[in-house]
Amino acid sequence: MSTGKLPPAADGLQLNFCKTLACRNFGLSDAKHYLLQDSDPSRPGLVCRECGAFPPLLNNQEVLIELNRLKQQDTGNLAACHTEGCVAQGRPVLTNREYYHAFGYSGERQRYRCKHCQSTFVDKWSSSNPKSEIQQRLLGLLFTGHPVREICRKLSINPKTFYDHLDQIAARCRNKLASVDARYLQMCKEQPLASSMRALQPQSNNGVFWLATGHAGHGYVLLQSINYSADEEAPENTADAYQAEARLVPDGFPYAAESHHHQPKDLLGQVNAKYKEILSRSNVEDPYTRPVNIDYPTKGCLIRPQYAAYAQYLRLKELTESWQTVTLYLPQETLLRSAIISIFKDRLGDRLCHPVYVVQSPSWKEQDSPENIDIMLLSWWRDRWAFSTKGEASKAISHLGRDTGNEAHWLQHATTHEMDEYQNRFHLQFRSLIDEPRRRLRPVACCLCWISTVRGITFAAKTAKVSPQHSLWDWLDTPTHWPIC
Repeated sequence: MSTGKLPPAADGLQLNFCKTLACRNFGLSDAKHYLLQDSDPSRPGLVCRECGAFPPLLNNQEVLIELNRLKQQDTGNLAACHTEGCVAQGRPVLTNREYYHAFGYSGERQRYRCKHCQSTFVDKWSSSNPKSEIQQRLLGLLFTGHPVREICRKLSINPKTFYDHLDQIAARCRNKLASVDARYLQMCKEQPLASSMRALQPQSNNGVFWLATGHAGHGYVLLQSINYSADEEAPENTADAYQAEARLVPDGFPYAAESHHHQPKDLLGQVNAKYKEILSRSNVEDPYTRPVNIDYPTKGCLIRPQYAAYAQYLRLKELTESWQTVTLYLPQETLLRSAIISIFKDRLGDRLCHPVYVVQSPSWKEQDSPENIDIMLLSWWRDRWAFSTKGEASKAISHLGRDTGNEAHWLQHATTHEMDEYQNRFHLQFRSLIDEPRRRLRPVACCLCWISTVRGITFAAKTAKVSPQHSLWDWLDTPTHWPIC
């Protein structure tokens, strides 16, 4: 319950402030700059006294909880010191050799000792995989379109064993990908990134979003997350930003009458239509807060999208701390905009962060140079958009940091195509499984294990230039030594 103060900071993190860059209150978290109310749930809880903006309130501690959940998923169990307070805690052996030395073996697995706290630990992935043969056959059958029951019959296993094997394959993919991520961040500096966000199971209507961020040029996926936790239970009631479990969504969506909106054909109309849809939400950062039908998953719990998005970009900030500038191309979504300008507000002030909205027609060819450029200020936020057409094709960009004079550069280079293609490949490959009626309310059966596997196959196939099944297995059983960029 509000006491006239903003939700307290957590470990120095405070995300509650005005999100309008041109406002004098941007980035200021002093309650005197805002009107706070909690008596009317239909009205904003926070209103900026200077510009009238109404940024939604966030529980900072819950954002950190979601960040830690994301870290556990993407670290891939890389061998590292886990002693609380040690300077080497969480630093992988792979990229921080100076903190460790080899300390014999435990069976077939390599053991290491930390030079600082003298603790020892074992690299669980350093030994060979005794189940390699059956897992290769399982994956080959899966990627050639065989249903789960037929695979179980061919391999003489039961469905539980099938999913256990799939979890192990995904774990090996996550471990290998985590090692590649660590090398990628060592070798690549100031690379343009892009994000893409869509439903994990398009036909399920279960409210699970999938956010992926990676290299805008060659499509290497660096981070991905979903707003779903298989290990938590849905709360009974909605919690506000001052209460614990504010990030969890209760199972209580009211039924909304189905409505059909005309989709404009021209790009300007599409951009304005998206702004209209965003402003129809009671919380502009939460797609759930507009009339929408959601069939809540039967197991696990939905996470509010803004907590998942803020956590992913907090993780991105940690990973790119050594980069001089961060360039990030985005679909037109206020949730992502607010998360980025909140997390990277210091870099935005120094013009070292370049978040760019990108909207284009399917016929626009990548790297096409723009011809005529029209500038428009759109929506309540007065975003500065640059529109260009070339024949029947059109493209529009908006630099959210209000960088001017470089519109031609952003129109030519800004793109989310590779991230869109990555998610399209996932849905194309697993369409029969993720949209199968029995799985529509069970996203746990097809979330991160499937995502990690297809990411591993996509990356391995690009690297090894051979068939997906063999390239993945060769990749999993081979040390990571090839170049990334």
